Amino acid sequence: MSRPLIEVDPTRSVEEQREVLMNRWHPDIPAVVSVKPGDTFVVECLDWTGGQVRNDDSATDIRDIDLTPNHVLTGPIHIDGAQPGDLLIVDILDVGPHPKQNWGYTGIFAKQNGGGFLTDHFPEAHKAIWDFHGVYATSRHVPGVRIPAIPHPGIIGTAPSAALLNKWNARERKLISQDPNRVPPLALPPEPRNAIFGKLLPGTPEYERIAREGARTIPPRENGGNRDIKNLTRGARAFLPVHVPGAKLTVGDLHYTQGDGEITFCGAVEMAGWIELHVDIIKDGMNKHNIQHAMFIPSPIEPRFARYLVFEGYSVDEAGEQYYLDAHVAYRRACLEAVHYLMQFGYTGEEAYTILGAAPVEGHISAIVDIPNACCTLWVPTEIFEFDILPKKDGPHPMVQGGKIAHA
Repeated sequence: MSRPLIEVDPTRSVEEQREVLMNRWHPDIPAVVSVKPGDTFVVECLDWTGGQVRNDDSATDIRDIDLTPNHVLTGPIHIDGAQPGDLLIVDILDVGPHPKQNWGYTGIFAKQNGGGFLTDHFPEAHKAIWDFHGVYATSRHVPGVRIPAIPHPGIIGTAPSAALLNKWNARERKLISQDPNRVPPLALPPEPRNAIFGKLLPGTPEYERIAREGARTIPPRENGGNRDIKNLTRGARAFLPVHVPGAKLTVGDLHYTQGDGEITFCGAVEMAGWIELHVDIIKDGMNKHNIQHAMFIPSPIEPRFARYLVFEGYSVDEAGEQYYLDAHVAYRRACLEAVHYLMQFGYTGEEAYTILGAAPVEGHISAIVDIPNACCTLWVPTEIFEFDILPKKDGPHPMVQGGKIAHA
């Protein structure tokens, strides 16, 4: 691997290296470096919290994380010749842990601080630390599993235009207004506190303006951004819409592995690391192909499993209320079915929940046409377990001693 084009150090504070970092979407955040179409380069990334999570046996750091700085990302990177309406081609050539930090973590966020997909069932903060052993990760907090790597960037995206940024902020404020006091909130409006824009420093007029206007990086949007798609791993090719001159490519929130949905909110195995990219441009690609959102070609070298145990869920909630073709409710029920099933082998609910967020499980919308019930399925690869989890005539038996996951 060549020397990184952008270097960061997980042993140093964000403030010490903020000149190559950013954590909001805005067209006027200045680029850190420039590359040409056809270039291959490596950039390093901090973990998404900028080092707020510790390698220890307590989840107080997860409980008390300050979310206003997040995500801490690397960039933006100016792509010479890229113009609005183009498609930016980004080949993900390789991804790996930072040489100074060979471990990662999965967090269940407290309901009061972000929550997760199953936050009503698991409202308190928990954490699992994962140690990396080449292409596998194991955890002292989650026994009985060995999870293969499928490293990928949780976030890879381009800058929005001013018009697109205004559209985002308007529609998300409208959503927030429906229930402004909801916990967790329906969306996150611009937040000036702890905003980072590279060499632009707090107190300057340009910094203060961007801080007031910049969109949070939490959700995916038309620029790509935080999609948390495990299949954007080494060997994948992303196609990203270009909305501003130079595209202003930004990357970060690297994951060692992850399940579809990243259901605990901090559900992947989060890590600091490096990523090798190759870029090119399709001129006027958005118009030529009539697309407004990002697309990608998945990698040919993802982990392949021979056997899954597949859990089903339908659009009937836990209280028995019927919903109309609601895939969110159906997927939640499939996840809860899997959690309850795994608990019979000795796991706590939090440990089972963590496995489903961190392991490369598959989530499918299997049917969304047969009124009134959507059917979603959760595919759990049985090979990640050190014991057989398939149903048997004599029923399940405890195979692990649970209760080891870190808690606040």
